[in-house]
Order: sequence, then C-alpha cells, then structure tokens
Amino acid sequence: MTINIQYVKMPISEAMSEYVEKKLQKVADKYEWLIRADVSFKLENNVYGKGNICEMELSLPGPKIFATSTEETFEGAAKKTLADLEKQLRKRKAKFTTH
Repeated sequence: MTINIQYVKMPISEAMSEYVEKKLQKVADKYEWLIRADVSFKLENNVYGKGNICEMELSLPGPKIFATSTEETFEGAAKKTLADLEKQLRKRKAKFTTH
C-alpha cells in the first residue's frame, strides 16, 4: 500500500508521519486489498481548542473510503480517524465475504 501524507498550513512533522505510517501499515496487513492511503493534516484556528484536523482517504476495490476528525491533538485526530476507517473496512469486508 502506498501512503501519501500532506501537511496543510503547518510544518512537516516526522514523528507524526512515522506514527501514521506505522498505524496504516497494521491496517494494510489486516486488509491486504488496500491500494493507497492519502492522509492530510490541517491546522485550523478554533476558539474551542479543537483545531487539529486529520483526513484520510483509502483507495480500494469499489468506492473510496473517507474519514475525518477534529481533535485537540494530531495524534488524537489520527487515532479517531483510523478507528472510523477500520469500522468502514469491516463493513466492506463483510460485503466481500457474502458474495
């Protein structure tokens, strides 16, 4: 699986890149039919403190899967986004196995 990580309006973080790549590799090992992951981190000015946005789009057979989350930290946003994607992947895998 190919992983593309973008940082929008913020400096590049090697630690975040490694964290996300490690987590996505675990998902790729579980679901071997994944083709590509596009990840983008955005920094938004928010008065409530939740201005760290993580968006992920997974390319796989059939329609793409997309999830996004806004949290106080980028790690939290990435973790929540990955959890949402895993839920969608489980549903997609269930559809694959029933046909």
